[in-house]
Amino acid sequence: MTVTITAPELRELLDSGTPPVVLDVRWALGDPHGREHYAEGHIPGAVFADLDRELAAPPSPEGGRHPLPDLADLQASARKWGLREGQQVVVYDDLGNTAAARAWWLLRYAGIAQVTLLDGALGAWRAAELPLESGVPSDPPAGDVVLHAGGLPVTDADGAAELAVDGLLLDARAGERYRGEVEPVDARAGHIPGAVSAPTGENLAADGTFLPADELRKRFEEKGAAGATRIAVYCGSGVTAAHQVAALEIAGFEAVLFPGSWSAWSADPDRPAATGPSPS
Repeated sequence: MTVTITAPELRELLDSGTPPVVLDVRWALGDPHGREHYAEGHIPGAVFADLDRELAAPPSPEGGRHPLPDLADLQASARKWGLREGQQVVVYDDLGNTAAARAWWLLRYAGIAQVTLLDGALGAWRAAELPLESGVPSDPPAGDVVLHAGGLPVTDADGAAELAVDGLLLDARAGERYRGEVEPVDARAGHIPGAVSAPTGENLAADGTFLPADELRKRFEEKGAAGATRIAVYCGSGVTAAHQVAALEIAGFEAVLFPGSWSAWSADPDRPAATGPSPS
């Protein structure tokens, strides 16, 4: 299944008789101004998707900082974005798709097969000298899509702990957070014992596009993916881990997402935490 689309390919689709729904998922940790960034300039026709409010449920100790939204709420959002049955969706952000991948993963999980990431994100659109529009347009006509959970696999904290022993559990956060040197947002520093460090940023080339499939495959094989019966991924709150799932799919591996991620794990005082550069 195709994971990415190029900027020229997206432009061609937008000019076709059956254009996709394009979602702008501008979000970054510590930056609550995604909607304002969208208004300053976005791909023509793109609809802003609010990661905190539409692509996640309210935070909780058990669910973490970005729990999966209720399916009915997600369906209401998707219809508000104008998504119709059988319509293609393209998602992007301005940060190498590390936020937009949440929408990619969530819609795939909810049964939308034709969801692609704009490879290189908004930077690739700019680099191709394609037009942007500003302002906040009126809502598109309501869609009619019907969502069904279960399109992609998930696990919980117990499952993540098991996969750290019997499979491969990848930690997609920056190395310093994995090692426990810093922890800017969550309850404790460190990582799930047995997890292997695999920072999301290392999936990308300098221009923000995904590395070629063979390079990604080599990267994950070196992390232990080749011999793993099952692979799971987590991050801080299940956002950038979705980007890792996409990179693994490009490389030819299927991965399970732990949506609660470190934010849920670290909030439970009975869950152990490891520190330092090694998994245990």
